[in-house]
Amino acid sequence: MNPTTEVVHAANALTSWINGVSTEIEKLSRNVATRLEKNLVDKSKVDKTALVGLDALTREFLTRNTFAVGAGAFFATDAVEEGSRTVEWWSRQESGAIGRLDFDLTPGSQRYYDYEKLPFFSTAATTGKQTLWGPYVDYLGFEEYVLTFAAPFSVRGTFAGVAGCDIRIKDLEPLIMPNLRGIASDAALVNASNRVILGNSGLYLVGERIKPGSPDLHRMTLDVPHLGLSLIYTT
Repeated sequence: MNPTTEVVHAANALTSWINGVSTEIEKLSRNVATRLEKNLVDKSKVDKTALVGLDALTREFLTRNTFAVGAGAFFATDAVEEGSRTVEWWSRQESGAIGRLDFDLTPGSQRYYDYEKLPFFSTAATTGKQTLWGPYVDYLGFEEYVLTFAAPFSVRGTFAGVAGCDIRIKDLEPLIMPNLRGIASDAALVNASNRVILGNSGLYLVGERIKPGSPDLHRMTLDVPHLGLSLIYTT
């Protein structure tokens, strides 16, 4: 069955918007890598001095991209000098102010944030490609459903970490829901794990895994490299 005009229009609009986000993430990743290589000079590992200017890059990103609630960089621990910060992340407060978001990075602690094992970091490190993780409930940050876009960066040819941003589902909704609601039937944007990112009806709830096999369920793969996103819809 060929998709309706409304489905094609929604798929194209979603593809365009998400590719725009991906472009911004790649740009942030390149800017972080450039800043680090400039600051490192003859040093082999990232230290406090190498991080100078990253806050300005992130603040500029958040100011320009109001869809994001948080942004910054996570470093591979073996790329960082002992005792230096391994996370440089800033978030936008409800007041609009932008401040550093701190994580508990102490192994064994109750709220230990072992980010190197999480998909947004580990997949980027393994594949060298941009990643999308979520929706997931960010219990260590905003305590609500979030998407994390991330892109790897290298310093002198060696993987050093990822740069990326967080987008809350509640902030994503007004940006892409009009496209989903343009489809007369039930429809949803789903991730590579077949989980709903956002749907236009109660049939598709955020985070729900879609079971394949229904004869009434159709799918269009979005042309967004590496992220595995699809638009599903019923007839």
